[in-house]
Amino acid sequence: MSETFHGTTILAVRDKDKLAVAGDGQVTLGTTVTKHKAKKVRRIYNNKIITGFAGATADALHLAEKLENKLEQFNGNLTRSAVELARDWRTDKYLRRLEAMMIAADDTKTYLLSGNGDVIEPDYGVISIGSGSVAAQAAATALMKHTDMEPRQIVEQAMEIAASLCIYTNHNITIEEIKKEK
Repeated sequence: MSETFHGTTILAVRDKDKLAVAGDGQVTLGTTVTKHKAKKVRRIYNNKIITGFAGATADALHLAEKLENKLEQFNGNLTRSAVELARDWRTDKYLRRLEAMMIAADDTKTYLLSGNGDVIEPDYGVISIGSGSVAAQAAATALMKHTDMEPRQIVEQAMEIAASLCIYTNHNITIEEIKKEK
């Protein structure tokens, strides 16, 4: 069986009118780190949507491209695009075999998309995917509840905590932010 390159931890935090999405830079092939500074969080659709991926790298990049196509088709409507992508992902023979998850967010909505057809919007403004996601999400949730930190500061600190606990998450963090348009 051949091994696949995997990207790891992505974390999104939304509070009031700000959103921050962070991803670590580590890519692994099996148990070997092959890249330390990968960019797994990026902007698409005229810089209005932030995506982050975890899982098989080539699969995740393919999904990001598919999401951008859906955004073009539905005039930037993230909700409709996410639902349509998840439907295609679940029903298409080729797409169904992709091994990745994605977080996609705009100035008002944040979604986790999976190959099972899931489109999940977090209840409390925090969601994460990947191998370090439990640590990152727990840390971010605690910081949101017990501090006055901004989303960017929260994702920075939570990702540092995740990187200190998860061997598939490193300290090379990429962060993208969006402010809600008024």
